[in-house]
Amino acid sequence: MKIISTKKLTYSEREQLMLQGISLIEHNFISIELVDFSVDTLADYLIFTSQNAVRSVLKNSQIEKIKQKKVLCVGEKTKQMLIEQGWQVIENAPYAQMLGTIIFQKYSEKSFTFFCGNLRSDTLLDLCRNVGINCTEIIVYHTQYTPLFIQEKTEGILFFSPSAIHSFLLKNTISNEKLFCIGETTAQALQVYGKNCIIANKPTIDSVIESVIQYFNENKNVRK
Repeated sequence: MKIISTKKLTYSEREQLMLQGISLIEHNFISIELVDFSVDTLADYLIFTSQNAVRSVLKNSQIEKIKQKKVLCVGEKTKQMLIEQGWQVIENAPYAQMLGTIIFQKYSEKSFTFFCGNLRSDTLLDLCRNVGINCTEIIVYHTQYTPLFIQEKTEGILFFSPSAIHSFLLKNTISNEKLFCIGETTAQALQVYGKNCIIANKPTIDSVIESVIQYFNENKNVRK
């Protein structure tokens, strides 16, 4: 049995699949370019929703000033990276919508600087603006599509971001493959194309892999 991963996996991640008899076609369907940016003023708190944003901000000449601000973030790995680099993380949520709810409930009188990419989801900004919360975005990295046509027949596709979905569909189509997504936002992007998927229990790569293994083990008849 063969599946596609729209992101190159680590050796240990690939090994989990191979031990289950699942072979893999891998390609990074997006690439990330960190960009220079200026910081004139910072809000009360900072927001990060990706590790890429953290990496970019760490390269900024004003990093020591930026580190003085407390942070709200999305994702455990993003949180870990921020803490390792010396930030104080006061709130963390698995999804942007959940973080937005926390902001509305507990910090509606505060202002926020949101470090993000050029193709970031509208979820968090829209929520803040709709309820009058001051949230200013600063673009700190660019996401670029790197599509590749895949000719081989496969039985599953792994998606880790909406951008990777859009890139994949530039040169490929989805037919009867089983689709697996890392989270709600990615799943919603698939629904725009009329496709449903299995959403990982946690927004992590390991959880996506677990959902793949569980599905194909429970549906042996899918195997060739």
